[in-house]
Amino acid sequence: MVLLLGVVVLGALMGVRTVAAAPTCGIRGEVIKGPTSPVCREGVPCSGPAGGVTVVAMRSGTRVATTTTTEAGTYRFVLPPGTYVVRMLRSSIGASFAARTVRVTKGRFTIANFEMDTGIR
Repeated sequence: MVLLLGVVVLGALMGVRTVAAAPTCGIRGEVIKGPTSPVCREGVPCSGPAGGVTVVAMRSGTRVATTTTTEAGTYRFVLPPGTYVVRMLRSSIGASFAARTVRVTKGRFTIANFEMDTGIR
């Protein structure tokens, strides 16, 4: 009786089992800003992570994803395979980075790192 009950419970659990699909592809990267001061000194970093930057992914001229970089300057988009243009939205301080065309392939995250020019001279 106990064995039969165990088989019934196990069968029920197997029938209800769901597995969350892990994101399999997209774009990820880091945005670094610099210079961070008008004079760079030896031994003192003159660049750093660009946190709070709004990054967009465009496909065929249409925005398909938007995210904001973390304090560490990292971002990530989960996207289907295809070709995208990654760029930042205009910054209020005039800092920017050049847009880049990025190709996403099935089963992997393409890395696209950016250097953001702060305009400090």
